[in-house]
Amino acid sequence: MELMQPIATAKITPNSDWMYEVKYDGFRVLIIWTTKQIKIISRNHTDLTKNFPEIIIFCKQIQPKIVTHLPLRLDGELVVLNNKFQANFAAVQQRGRLKSSEKITLLAKNRPATFIAFDLVQNHGNKLEGFSYLERRRQLFAFFKLFEQRMTNRLQLIDTYESYDEVAQIIFEYKGEGVIAKRKASTYTGGKKQADWLKEKNWRMIHVFLPAYDPRNGYFQTAVFDEEEQMLLGKCKHGLTDEEADSLTQLFMTNGDKQGQMITLPPAICAAVHTLDIHAKELREPEFAQLLPETSPSECTKERLQLDLAMFPIKVDISNQNKIFWPQSRLTKGDLLIYMRDIYPYFIPYVKNRALTVIRCPDGVEEESFFQKNIPSYAPDFIEVIENNADTLQLCNNLESLIWYANHGAIEYHIPYQTVDSFFPIEIVFDLDPPNRESFSLAVQAAKLMKQILDELELISFIKTSGKKGLQIHVPVPPEQINYEETAIFTEAIAKTIEHVEPTLFTTERMKKNRGERLYIDYVQHGKNKTIITPYSPRKTAEGTVATPLDWSEVTENLHPEQFTIETVVRRVQTIGCPWLFHYEEAREQKLTKFFQLIQS
Repeated sequence: MELMQPIATAKITPNSDWMYEVKYDGFRVLIIWTTKQIKIISRNHTDLTKNFPEIIIFCKQIQPKIVTHLPLRLDGELVVLNNKFQANFAAVQQRGRLKSSEKITLLAKNRPATFIAFDLVQNHGNKLEGFSYLERRRQLFAFFKLFEQRMTNRLQLIDTYESYDEVAQIIFEYKGEGVIAKRKASTYTGGKKQADWLKEKNWRMIHVFLPAYDPRNGYFQTAVFDEEEQMLLGKCKHGLTDEEADSLTQLFMTNGDKQGQMITLPPAICAAVHTLDIHAKELREPEFAQLLPETSPSECTKERLQLDLAMFPIKVDISNQNKIFWPQSRLTKGDLLIYMRDIYPYFIPYVKNRALTVIRCPDGVEEESFFQKNIPSYAPDFIEVIENNADTLQLCNNLESLIWYANHGAIEYHIPYQTVDSFFPIEIVFDLDPPNRESFSLAVQAAKLMKQILDELELISFIKTSGKKGLQIHVPVPPEQINYEETAIFTEAIAKTIEHVEPTLFTTERMKKNRGERLYIDYVQHGKNKTIITPYSPRKTAEGTVATPLDWSEVTENLHPEQFTIETVVRRVQTIGCPWLFHYEEAREQKLTKFFQLIQS
């Protein structure tokens, strides 16, 4: 069957007769599901079943619960998710091209794909193309209600929105691919011969110069300056009017020099270009927005490119982005801002609705710094606050707030263990603090020992670097079920157990001078209104290190905190994913039977 395809539009006009969805960047596929077999077929009729075994395995696991709906056909997007609203096209493309079953199996385990269902075209063997979008959606929703919904499921039901503005804001904050609009009353019509499904891309606009033209295909090379060198960004052709394209072509052909198959000119012609992103040093789906005759090529720099791609919220006036914040690493305030913008989807779940304390370094990490937990009088209205006796505590509940803090020199972000509306902790954290970085291996030893104990207590634990010289172990717990008195008993018991096992290596001694070269297990720090560094927060170190969530398999003798900086961590989560993503919140449902047995004993 021919799949229904959305029609591209420059701007979707909000309308109550329409519903809205996130557009994901992956493979459009159909899951064809009968009692005897399950197939994944692409829009181009390619059979991808063998390339994505994790999808088939999950379908088989839930088949007994949904068998009465078979045969059925699910329409959706096959993606590898960076976060809930952003997919990694390069990762799913790599999976689609693999032939080796060993490599497919490995990636299916380490970077699994997800099928996001947005339509149901066959149910109980009945074709649904003639039904309205709302009716198909109702039946699709009923299908997903038949099995438990978890963020780690390989089959997910897409979220739908009545408000265009709501989904557009999500797309902006999470740097999603775009917005899909679907007419509520529309039937399912194959192809593009309809105006009932629309798509709007989430373009970034960058500034480039054009150093070369290819007369064989009419494409212009784009570039920016990386210091004195030209940094090529790939080619662009579409978006110009016929008159602009003809004039530009004539300019190159008349005044340019032939170099191989290309016609080149010294940097002079500048343009604004729409693109979805840059992958492997190539613009993705570039289109000319306009030529810029008043712009100098010297203004088209790598630094400006990075700021253009960052997509900062317009409510925050970015300033002094070239100021050096980390002199040893030559990292700037602009580097901090870009990092905080890109890490936002992974950072925000941990700070939302928690009183925030920041360490501000307005002139960089080697200059004067200060703590800030109360909102300053000049803070904008979009920063949410909570009144606490005489204090007005600051929160970080949206992108604008995070970028405002970073723009005012906030480098470190510390949070309490409870949300602002509760007196109960929602996580337990152990801080494993060796005497220095050279003794980081002690933290690795202590962490492995602690994991064994937590596993025996049937508690799911997560680990991150502190961003300085140690490791921190997080145990998420169900809300409102454990109080701080109980967590104090628990953390002390675990810490002293480890101290007893290796007293020459580990200690709970609070006085630093009495610890010697032993690792300090800080259990006292876990208490009401005490704070811990937020996952993915930068640290006030010379290298610009980051408190980075890890997978337990990474906790080896090869682990070092300097591996994770504001230069490397975004690339890490986009390449291998966030080890905590989707799992952390699900772990709040964990069993507490042995926890309570321990503290009562």
